[in-house]
Amino acid sequence: MFSSKLHQPGWLSGAFHFVIIAIAFQAESAEVWPYALLAMAVVSFFAWMGNYRRYRQIHDLPTSRIASAAQGYVELAGHAELVAGETISSPLSHTLCCWYSYEIEEKTSKDKWQTVDSGKSVRHFFIVDESGQCVISPDGAEVLTNDHKSWHEGDRRYNEWLLMPKGVLYAIGEFTTTTARVAAASDEQAETGALLAEWKRNQKTLLERFDLDRDGRIDLKEWELARLQARREVRKNQSEPQSRPVEGTHLLRKPKDGRLFLLANELPDKLGARYRTWSWVHLAIFIGAGSAGLVML
Repeated sequence: MFSSKLHQPGWLSGAFHFVIIAIAFQAESAEVWPYALLAMAVVSFFAWMGNYRRYRQIHDLPTSRIASAAQGYVELAGHAELVAGETISSPLSHTLCCWYSYEIEEKTSKDKWQTVDSGKSVRHFFIVDESGQCVISPDGAEVLTNDHKSWHEGDRRYNEWLLMPKGVLYAIGEFTTTTARVAAASDEQAETGALLAEWKRNQKTLLERFDLDRDGRIDLKEWELARLQARREVRKNQSEPQSRPVEGTHLLRKPKDGRLFLLANELPDKLGARYRTWSWVHLAIFIGAGSAGLVML
């Protein structure tokens, strides 16, 4: 069944602190605790910076419309859609989705859970708003979702996190638009060549139009003139004039400069508030645990 277990990096929340505390308890020695507290302070310092950085990026970036988004680092908000003709199913529950992450854990002889298999989808899907659609390449993305399925079978525990079709989708990443200009240029070249070949079949007309020195042949300079004229006529006769904007494919992907690439099924206000809260929590832990650890030493 779906649960509220959030899919996010453990170090951004308090998951690593529980690991440190568990190790300290297992040591059964008071001498370990100052170092455990200092380790918690170090983890919280980096978690504070990570959460605050995410909060500022969400807070500071304005939401762009897909159709008019500038090339570069942008924030988009809409809903998720599958690419036409594509089917993405989660590998464990076979749920139709736009993205999935899964984890299979097995209970060991010491009653601990050990991960035996995991993976995530990297297949493309769409984010759609009222102005258009953009392809999402999720490879390398940090994905936050509370659409979670979990169940047990024997000594194994299965977990899946999903981004669902039609569900809310928020995204930050590098936005690029690939236009059809290369294909259009190739078509123009082919049509120009075909028109020149047609002219060459009618030598009389070709000479009348382009034999400027009337020597009965087309030299290199005159042939270049014919080629330029053919290109002008092709452009004139094209169904979509050059002055008309060329539609393209929008793509959102991981930024090359290492900035945050984030996908989430929450709107930015709620998401930003969570990061802000966690940043303050980790700042408090950093100061508190660090001070206590130093005092105990």
